[in-house]
Amino acid sequence: MKRLFAAASVLAMAAAAASAEELNLYNWGNYTSPELLEKFEKETGIKVVVTDFDSNDTALAKIKAGGHGFDLVVPSAGYVPLWIQEGLLAEARPDQMENFKNMDPMWVNVAWDPGRHYTVPWQWGTTGIVVNTKYYSGDIDTSAIFLDPPEELKGKINVVPEMGDVMGLAIMYYGGQPCTDDKEILKKVHTGLMEAKKSWLGMDYGNIEKFVKEDLWAGVNWNGSTFRMRLENPAVHYGYPKEGYVVWMDSVALLKDAKNPEAGKKFMNFIMEPENAALISKFARYANGIKGSEAFMPEDMKTAREIVIPEELKSAGHFLPTCPPEVQKLYTRIWTDLQK
Repeated sequence: MKRLFAAASVLAMAAAAASAEELNLYNWGNYTSPELLEKFEKETGIKVVVTDFDSNDTALAKIKAGGHGFDLVVPSAGYVPLWIQEGLLAEARPDQMENFKNMDPMWVNVAWDPGRHYTVPWQWGTTGIVVNTKYYSGDIDTSAIFLDPPEELKGKINVVPEMGDVMGLAIMYYGGQPCTDDKEILKKVHTGLMEAKKSWLGMDYGNIEKFVKEDLWAGVNWNGSTFRMRLENPAVHYGYPKEGYVVWMDSVALLKDAKNPEAGKKFMNFIMEPENAALISKFARYANGIKGSEAFMPEDMKTAREIVIPEELKSAGHFLPTCPPEVQKLYTRIWTDLQK
């Protein structure tokens, strides 16, 4: 009898496992809180499987190719209109979800998704400069760190492989504005990047450990990622280029060909709960767009320079717009040369 009961239990467990809902999230690497996913699965019975990408262009190309099997994706602001224009996103209507009331009003009528018919905030932050101050004691609030590198940093510089961010920083450094088609500015950008690259060690993604261990000393990086570095190595600091730096927001969107759209909508609603949004920020160390989440945030995020932009540098921050196709082609040519 006991054997029959045991066998029945095993079969029941196997059936339950087989019938468990699964949600596939396509997100930036090292950017998703395991604690958040555990809580979501516990409350809903839906298991979230995360697949990483390393740039907006990589993610867009993957989804456009089809056959991906993902339900949700997390593109950056300037890319969301491209996803919509390509017909890749479902109009999930987050604005009609129960927890939409928690979204900070400043993030509702955004240029890339007015009224939030497609996307829900994941996190927002800045792209700036990371420097290990043990090896360089000069000004770190400048893109000269990677575009005109100080001698002591040459050969120890890494630049994240995100075209929009790097091109944005370079264009602003050389006196232009994001989405410029000024040929003189773009010539300076092309020449400057190609020359500067000779002093870089690489263009890689996910370098927290390398900066902590001091294999890398400087470069272009995101604020939350740099914050995580500093928590393990206090010599690592974050700079806001006075010539201009990038402000961004990544948002969760439901794919039009999602296999499990209802589970995707549940997840979107779930992350608009303040306590859950705080779990996202607690892990990756970026701000989010949900009001009330501050009460659940780690204390050290409330005063960190990586999170709290210095007053005198606030005006230098710029959201990257979605550039016209002809401008995007110019930037892609420069970026392709840089990748060679």
